[in-house]
Amino acid sequence: MTELNIADLRKKYTKGGLSEEYLPDEPVSLFKQWFEEALRSEVMEPNAMSLATVNENNEPNVRVVLLKGMKENKIWFFTNYESRKGKELKVHPVASCALWWPELERQVRLTGSVEKIPEKDCEEYFRSRPRESKIGAWASDQSHIVKNRSALEKRFNELEQEFEGKEIPKPEYWGGYYLNYMEIEFWQGRPGRMHDRIVYQLLKGAWTRKRLAP
Repeated sequence: MTELNIADLRKKYTKGGLSEEYLPDEPVSLFKQWFEEALRSEVMEPNAMSLATVNENNEPNVRVVLLKGMKENKIWFFTNYESRKGKELKVHPVASCALWWPELERQVRLTGSVEKIPEKDCEEYFRSRPRESKIGAWASDQSHIVKNRSALEKRFNELEQEFEGKEIPKPEYWGGYYLNYMEIEFWQGRPGRMHDRIVYQLLKGAWTRKRLAP
């Protein structure tokens, strides 16, 4: 087997920069601007973000989830409350996430406290989901062991028949979380690995802004 020469992989970053002269005093508008630019650049899954949580033994876990909204200094996502991430957020209601947009040579990192989204808002979003996704929420005992793929598909098919011609309600164990970010970092790739890193922190109700070494 040919050995993978990972150490020699190189990428030149040349698509932009971050100058303090043009940065806003708060990060929310910049985050929205970058996200809109990611949409226009046809980034594949621009709302895919790595979400890191901590379990009861203070061991980290990370997985990719989908960002489903943003306002003020909140972003949010939906999941199964009984999943691994849900159980970890119950013990430690804090999280960190990262969005990576290679087409723009950009990364955004956010960190803060987590709280459940009100039930009525979760129900409203659940109603907007495709029918198959709704059935999947019922069929999947997320993060728990399943015997095999066939057992999972059998459960999905059974529920598909059970809900045929009916409105599919939201499971009690399914819902969303707000991440109230208190820190957000904008990373822009630059030549020679001299990347731009600008971090905003919310301190005593006001945003501060600093540049970090790459």
